[in-house]
Amino acid sequence: MSADTIAGATLAGYGLLLAGLVVWRAWRCPQGWQRWLLYLIATLYCRLCFRWRANQHCPFQNEPAALIIANHRSPIDPVLIWIGVFNRRPLEFLTAQEYFGIHGLKFIFEHMRAIPVARDGKDMAAIRTAMRRLKDGALVGVFPEGGIRLGADLSPGNPGVAWLALQARVPVYPVYIHNAPQSESMVAPFYDFRPVRIDYGDAIDLSSYYGKRSTPELLEEVIQLLMTRLADLAGVKVLAQPNLRSAPQDSTLPTSRAI
Repeated sequence: MSADTIAGATLAGYGLLLAGLVVWRAWRCPQGWQRWLLYLIATLYCRLCFRWRANQHCPFQNEPAALIIANHRSPIDPVLIWIGVFNRRPLEFLTAQEYFGIHGLKFIFEHMRAIPVARDGKDMAAIRTAMRRLKDGALVGVFPEGGIRLGADLSPGNPGVAWLALQARVPVYPVYIHNAPQSESMVAPFYDFRPVRIDYGDAIDLSSYYGKRSTPELLEEVIQLLMTRLADLAGVKVLAQPNLRSAPQDSTLPTSRAI
């Protein structure tokens, strides 16, 4: 047998061994092989293509339940946050309902346990689902600015997020995504490779607000606190008025009035 044949057989053996290891790890994953495979693909994709890095280990991955708030600049944002969750717990983000109809995304959303929400600002079913998930011990993610925005500074947050946090009584963790690719296209950001950094913040304690009547004034105070902590995490500011340069997406969060 020639040296080239031996070398080829050896490489083929290593390839089969690696493939077998992947299949074995996926099969034994407590969360299911689909989520293990999704996490592997997402991690390789984000770390290689976006040179993903974070300021610290994800602080909420082992929480019994938590609400995660983040700035929203790109459709890839949930994935960029999720790959820091090393135990592969899903981040169950409130996601615009029409995205579930995009070819290839429904499978991802279903295994990530994303929560579909209508854009009309009156989808109380989505809020109730998010509340139930938090009560059941999930990590629920929400973008308090509503839709995708442009720029580093934050738009004012939706008071509905404050209502959800106060009713669920779980820790709230801010996460700021730096340099996420932005585009009016839903596809282009996935090919706009650039360095991305994730800043995971410490939990925001809202226990002093528990038990108080959820007046518009209280919700506004709480959402301002949450947005300020999120802004402080990145050294940016919260705009006094909605960002007029926002992308065409509408809000995906029920309003405090609807709540």
